[in-house]
Amino acid sequence: MITNNSYGLPSAEQIAALAQACFPEFGAPASGVPTAVPPGAVPVGEAPVLLPYIDIASVALPYAAPAKEYTGAAASGAAYKPHLVPTGVPAVSNIAAAHSYSSAQNYAVGGKSLAAIRADFPILSEKVGGRDLVWLDNAATTQKPQAVIDRLNFFYAHENSNVHRGAHELAERSTNAYEDARGKVARFIGAPSADNIVFVRGTTEGINLAAQAYVKQFLKPGDEIILTMLEHHANIVPWQIIAEETGAVIRAAPIDQTGQIILGEYERLFNSRTRFVAAAQVSNALGTIAPVAEMIQIAHAHGIRFLIDGAQSVSHMPVNVAALDADFFVFSGHKIFAPTGIGALYGKADVLEKAKVYQGGGNMISDVTFEKTVYQKAPEKFEAGTGNIADAAGLGAALDYLSAIGMTNIAAWEHELLQYGIAELGKIPGLRLLGTAPAKASVLSFVLEGYGLEEVGKHLSSKGIAVRAGHHCAQPVHRFFGLEGSVRPSLAFYNTPEEIDKLTAALRELVRR
Repeated sequence: MITNNSYGLPSAEQIAALAQACFPEFGAPASGVPTAVPPGAVPVGEAPVLLPYIDIASVALPYAAPAKEYTGAAASGAAYKPHLVPTGVPAVSNIAAAHSYSSAQNYAVGGKSLAAIRADFPILSEKVGGRDLVWLDNAATTQKPQAVIDRLNFFYAHENSNVHRGAHELAERSTNAYEDARGKVARFIGAPSADNIVFVRGTTEGINLAAQAYVKQFLKPGDEIILTMLEHHANIVPWQIIAEETGAVIRAAPIDQTGQIILGEYERLFNSRTRFVAAAQVSNALGTIAPVAEMIQIAHAHGIRFLIDGAQSVSHMPVNVAALDADFFVFSGHKIFAPTGIGALYGKADVLEKAKVYQGGGNMISDVTFEKTVYQKAPEKFEAGTGNIADAAGLGAALDYLSAIGMTNIAAWEHELLQYGIAELGKIPGLRLLGTAPAKASVLSFVLEGYGLEEVGKHLSSKGIAVRAGHHCAQPVHRFFGLEGSVRPSLAFYNTPEEIDKLTAALRELVRR
């Protein structure tokens, strides 16, 4: 598509031409732009018309887990059947072309209408202060589909037991549920084996585990750990802790004014004292997509291991840890439409073998005497005590749901929403968008001249619009831009153009006032 502005959006004439091509039965609108199209008129199952798309070569091709029913042992009639949606050709309509008559029914993601997707998330029909909830706080946590809620209910109604050691039926069911979820995580992120997957409470615990169990043992005074200016505090503080304990030093790769990592400067940080690198694949404050494939290649060329913080990437784009050659990859369930308190750490087999035990207790032992303890192999080696069994099953259900829609389809639709949001927010007087890198995911952080962050956040909340206002646990990158925080609307695949319109309308009202 030929476009005529810096956001890649079509002109009114191009909109009219596209609408006429898509919907000839309605005739050419007198104004040059269609004024009304019946719900469902946007074609489903045809090739999408997309805005200029992000380069996702660095995350390789997705793994789409095949649809299958629950196979764990269960009493007759109690088998769990996940809610699955059909996979299909991406059917994303161009927002700029269709938005003047849009509703959630006018768009489809992965062969399923956006209206049907939204119906899968009960909380999206919630009223807040008498207004429809507009959930734009997805970078903090995502909402849960009914499939995940049902999976948790099913576990506690039919499978609840501790795992691995029971000699009874319910122990077999819960163990099957837990280990089945581990396999789903491995397939979803392209790991070679379920044995590469350690269940943790979330990204924060996963990074702490990697720091304490693996990296710390190799550090001595003067050694260096490379991070970037884009990092969340959870990918800064754990490294500072082990640096203080060992005398190591933290170095941060710089970014440019768009919020993108300067690769040349990153490479120049490597020297004979470098011991490890950790970086976010997507910035939680700016949405910048880091070039992690190239960064890993550079690190490995120097013989250095690399951890990817995938908290903000795994729900927005396809990820394949094997193709990336990541040594560690961590993410949180609650940011990928799964329950809170569950997440996963991926580690290469040789890395997990060399890592020391993280915590001691039950489940992670093979044999215990008062003289010596023999530990299990990974992943059980790192899972002391009773795990978060039900929420692991819920995580598996969330990944089933996403796989059925297709992460490539989700990435394409979210990119459409992002580009539309950038264009609309850019029209508001005094609004400054943060993070303008060409490779960017679903974050629209901004500051509004003359208005405090809390003031903006409260005004939006009064309209039913949920956003984050503050430093987002990313103070270094905000201070790079001379700020202490920002207002952060953040998108997910269940969001709509209409919700972006509500956001911009509320901001315009505040500015006028």
